[in-house]
Amino acid sequence: MTTTAITDIACLVTNDPSLGDGSPLGLIRDAAVVIDGDRIVWAGESNRAPAADKAVDAGGRAMIPGFVDSHSHLVFAGDRTQEFNARMSGRPYSAGGIRTTVAATRAASDDELSANVARYLAEALRQGTTTCETKSGYGLTVEDEARALRIAARHTDEVTFLGAHIVSPDYADDPAGYVDLVTGPMLDACAPHARWIDVFCEQGAFDGDQARAVLTAGIAKGLHPRVHANQLGHGPGVQLAVELDAASADHCTHLTDADIDALGQGDTVATLLPGAEFSTRAVWPDARRLLDAGATVALSTDCNPGSSFTSSMPFCIALAVRDMGMTPDEAVRAATAGGAAALRRTDVGRIAPGARADLLLLDAPSHVHLAYRPGVPLADAVWQRGARVA
Repeated sequence: MTTTAITDIACLVTNDPSLGDGSPLGLIRDAAVVIDGDRIVWAGESNRAPAADKAVDAGGRAMIPGFVDSHSHLVFAGDRTQEFNARMSGRPYSAGGIRTTVAATRAASDDELSANVARYLAEALRQGTTTCETKSGYGLTVEDEARALRIAARHTDEVTFLGAHIVSPDYADDPAGYVDLVTGPMLDACAPHARWIDVFCEQGAFDGDQARAVLTAGIAKGLHPRVHANQLGHGPGVQLAVELDAASADHCTHLTDADIDALGQGDTVATLLPGAEFSTRAVWPDARRLLDAGATVALSTDCNPGSSFTSSMPFCIALAVRDMGMTPDEAVRAATAGGAAALRRTDVGRIAPGARADLLLLDAPSHVHLAYRPGVPLADAVWQRGARVA
């Protein structure tokens, strides 16, 4: 294979302290990276770079790992502009708006849904997102959930079964019957197409007992758990996620001291979704408490048509720094290595030998500009699996 050396990198974020300055970001100044095929084979100071077949001059720009967006909902149809407009005019957010998207998604063709997924993944890629998880959850029938997962799997390896998003409108008077459907025929049809199982453990969606039933059924089918937890209020979601060794508890907006301690002592990643708080005018998660307790924190977009219609990880970084108590270094790490941890991946979210060659070259001399220059498109070049794609 042809090797490529990217040189004259002003500031390289490796997320490997052993390669750089010993900080969590593993920063290297005046750096270079060598790619062979779809893998990184070397990273370090430019004057020590091995010879390569091709050279790319970074021009004194900063480079970070490609963003790892570990929470999105891209298999959908329809538009909820009116709901957003009403909410910005004073109506509070609730889980019920999901039903609008369910109706539109059921009515859409496979081609329409696939084109939507491709569109938003391409939009994210242009901004530096090279790994993206996405979920079902807008079908809520056996057939519609299974087709959503089949469509998602055409576009990403990180696919999550979220039949337990809300109780299907078809089962409005029989929530227990819907849980039986999700944990029985729906799970049987969906498990072959997914890696993960998720549940919206929240008032207005699924309580703790229902969430446990969904997750344990998925685990028995070989799926790994993750949980929508503690978004709208205090509840059992975080504790359940830690108990079941879920890869992540997502949202984590309303946390008790016991929740913080559990996340700090366990392996479950606290995935924070500031786009949702921005778009619903909700209270911000307190990232500082989580980080100080030793929890691993990820940042993700929660891209969905209702409560967080953004695919921009840089936007989420800026919000986390401005309103959630994170430093720029912490936010960048959360959007890269944190997301990788939330997907239990070691091949992405870092720039080190053996890692996948997913790289983001910024049109800036430092990664800090992602928060320092909010709203400015800073992605100068993107490599995914070693190929320059944007």
